[in-house]
Amino acid sequence: MPKEIKLKRGLDIKLEGEADVGRVSPAPCNYYAIKPTDFRALTPKLEVKVGDRVKAGDPLFVNKYRPEIRFTAPVSGVVEEIRRGEKRKILAVVVKADERISYKVFDIPAPDALSGEVVVERLLESGLWPMIKQRPYDVIADPSTRPKAIFVSGFDSSPLAPDYKALLKDEREALQAGFDALNKLTPGAVNLNTQAEDASDAPRGVKVNLFSGAHPAGNVGVQIHHLDPINKGELAWVVSLPDVALIGRFFLGGRVDLRRRVALVGSEVETPACYDTLVGALVGSIVEGRLRDGRRCILSGNVLTGERVDAESFLGFYHTMITVIPEGDRREFLGWATPGFGKFSVSRTFPSFLFPKKRYRLDTNFHGERRAFVMSGQYEKVLPMNIFPVYLLKAILAGDLEKMEQLGIYEVAPEDLALCEFVCTSKIPVQEIVDKGIELMMKELI
Repeated sequence: MPKEIKLKRGLDIKLEGEADVGRVSPAPCNYYAIKPTDFRALTPKLEVKVGDRVKAGDPLFVNKYRPEIRFTAPVSGVVEEIRRGEKRKILAVVVKADERISYKVFDIPAPDALSGEVVVERLLESGLWPMIKQRPYDVIADPSTRPKAIFVSGFDSSPLAPDYKALLKDEREALQAGFDALNKLTPGAVNLNTQAEDASDAPRGVKVNLFSGAHPAGNVGVQIHHLDPINKGELAWVVSLPDVALIGRFFLGGRVDLRRRVALVGSEVETPACYDTLVGALVGSIVEGRLRDGRRCILSGNVLTGERVDAESFLGFYHTMITVIPEGDRREFLGWATPGFGKFSVSRTFPSFLFPKKRYRLDTNFHGERRAFVMSGQYEKVLPMNIFPVYLLKAILAGDLEKMEQLGIYEVAPEDLALCEFVCTSKIPVQEIVDKGIELMMKELI
């Protein structure tokens, strides 16, 4: 029997603009990019220059300090641009796509001859290895190590997230091949953490665990915390379910096929729906002509953890949704003193809590300014992990490595505490602080 875990803490933020997953359209695109900024602690070294011709699967750049970890082109075409930021930091390698994609072909052994070493070697060659991340630190996994277990979250509980079952309904064979490959990489179990209604469709060779509850029930870090917490010196690897399908597709066909179904959601989208594109697609190819008039904020990812982008930016490497919400660039008359029947409230300040199924059109307004920590107990109400988040954040700000270890820095990623930032009375940038804490630990201890 699958292990069932019911989470009692968390928060579902019900927003307007949920996608109709049955409405799927192609989103043709001429430009794609892989962004080094999508990967924590990566120093890229270019393998191409502007004007070079590449096939899908050819390397664009590598990790300077681990050159075996490659980042490859999602399409064939010509390297159009190397986007740079301050101090010539590489922000994106942009490829202008051919009308018809040409693929680099990789030699894939028969399933019976597929060993763990061969799986690692092929994933490194193809540029698919970055889809495997490790905890602690939420970084690309070290291919020279082996984890105690691999964890895959079978659902996304974040606001407006599409149903993975609908996104991947045509990928059963690829998912099975992906899980078969992952099973070669660990002496432990490959855990598929899903909801009860999806358990019957689980692939072979995985350990199924059932989760229920509000967001962040779908966060793999929260799931690991309840199944097999990470202690000092231990490693766990994590892969998203859509990326398992991409890995499986590679081992079935021997080519880097990065087709991805992306949900365009949010109250500022005229008709929220799903679009077929590829990893690293130009955001404008998905959003242009599909948004309402007015000031809006476009996010690659969800409203809690997504990256702010514009039409000239590119879809994040790990993202399966683009969210569009109103820009919060105006002051509200009387603010919290208004009756608030249409306002979302965590603390039941407004009478809208009497309508639990109501959906809201929220904007980017902070409704306040940053101030000192207020000991309200809000964080603990939305974080289903047995840690003390305020004390952990203070230890990070103080640079106290020993306290950070004791308070659970090995178990968290910024996304796990995103709800704490949302409900925070003090407007503390929680995710930014956790990010700095992880960087500090890596600098001092690795």
